[in-house]
This record gives sequence, structure tokens and C-alpha cells, in this order.
Amino acid sequence: MFQSFYKIQSVEQLNPTTFSFVVDCKNLAAESWCGRFVNIQCGEKTLRRPISISEIDQEMGTITLVFEVRGEGTAWLAQRKAGDEINILGPLGNGFFPDKGKRAIFIGGGIGCPPMLGAAQDYGEKAEAILGFRSKGQVILLDKFEKCCQSVSVTTNDGSFGTKGFVTDVLREKLESDTDCVVYACGPMPMLKGVAELCNEKNVLCYVSLEQRMGCGIGACLACACKTHEKDGEHMRHVCKNGPVFDAREVDFNG
Repeated sequence: MFQSFYKIQSVEQLNPTTFSFVVDCKNLAAESWCGRFVNIQCGEKTLRRPISISEIDQEMGTITLVFEVRGEGTAWLAQRKAGDEINILGPLGNGFFPDKGKRAIFIGGGIGCPPMLGAAQDYGEKAEAILGFRSKGQVILLDKFEKCCQSVSVTTNDGSFGTKGFVTDVLREKLESDTDCVVYACGPMPMLKGVAELCNEKNVLCYVSLEQRMGCGIGACLACACKTHEKDGEHMRHVCKNGPVFDAREVDFNG
């Protein structure tokens, strides 16, 4: 884990509220893998903002961070330009370890899509992706998913792009024909709950990356607790330290 100022190499605005930064951080990139995250100091805000790592280029020593403006902290971050330096703590958390021996389906919902891009890239060209958005205007990273996946399905709530409906609609169709696979997902809690329930119904292994409000990002403040049911009983785990990736069978989505 490192804490330092790192230079923004490039900035791209993906839609009116979503931005992509490529950051020069050789030491941090070397210790990163898909599904981990960083905590960024945003101006004078006391609490850092957790941002998932989307892409990792260890050869070039860079990581790509994709985030959505949701408050004052991320609004400050969105105003940074190429050449600016930002204070980053990371990499943090436990990420995905895609099983390359099994068919893999990567599912992202909204701003949950960026970390799934890195996971799909790590898995390889036989990856399958299902991406869900509210509408056409929110669709991001589709070209990059299409470059690294053998198939990409897109759903929108209003039907303005791709298939009208939810990611679980497409996932159910895929699992009807073949359940010998592993599912990896990141997105809003209701989406993750639906994906987990479907995978449980079909007896398919599923790993989910949880989105939670965080304070410190290292497990000290205990703000990002979630309930799990494990072999030795019920636990309160912390998304920043024990996750953000969990075996979906252990997560209490109603807790």
C-alpha cells in the first residue's frame, strides 16, 4: 500500500457525469489487480473518495480510474486536468481472481462496469460481458469491452440502447443453456442481489464486488460493514478490508 501524489497522464469525459483518468503510478500499478480500489483525497474534504481501479498497465506503470460525479468530492476531482497531481492511497482491498479454466461472465451495472473491464481483460478473449445502464446516455466503455470480450450484451432500463430490461434477464438466458461457468459482478446492491439469487438458483459460483460508503478505506473506522453468513457463523465484515469482492453465497443482501 502506498500513499503519494501521482500525476494524471490523461483525462477523458465519457458522458456528462463520468470521467476517466489515466494516472502515472508505477509502484501502485505493480501491486494492483482487477477489483482493487484506491482512496483519493479530494481538495479539502476530510474523507477520501474510494474509486475502483478499471484498467492496469504494469508495463507502462499506469492505472485507469473511472468515476461518476456524485457529490462535492468527486465534483472537485472531475475538475482536475492532465498534468495535475492527486493524492492517492492504495491499492486497497481484495479484488477478483478470474478462473481462466471456466467460462466467465462479467456483469457490470452503471459505474460498476469499470472494474469489470479490468477483470474481463485479465481473463482474456473468451470473456463474456453483460452491461446494464439506465439509458443510452449512460453507456460507457462499450468499445473497450468489445475489444477484449467474445460477446457483449447491453441492457437499458428504458430500452433506448441494447435490450430493454435488466442484466438478470440476459444472464438467465445464458444460464439456461450452460451453467458450467463463473459469474463476476459489480453494481448497485439490488442488481447484485438479483444476480446472486439467480446464480444460487442455477448452482453457479458467483463473486460480487460491493459498493459501500467508506471512511478510511483500510478497516480502521468500521464504517463500511456488511453482514455475511459463513461456515463458522454470522459475521460483520468490512468492504474495504475483507472485500470489496465476496463470494455471493456468503453475503446477506437483506442485512
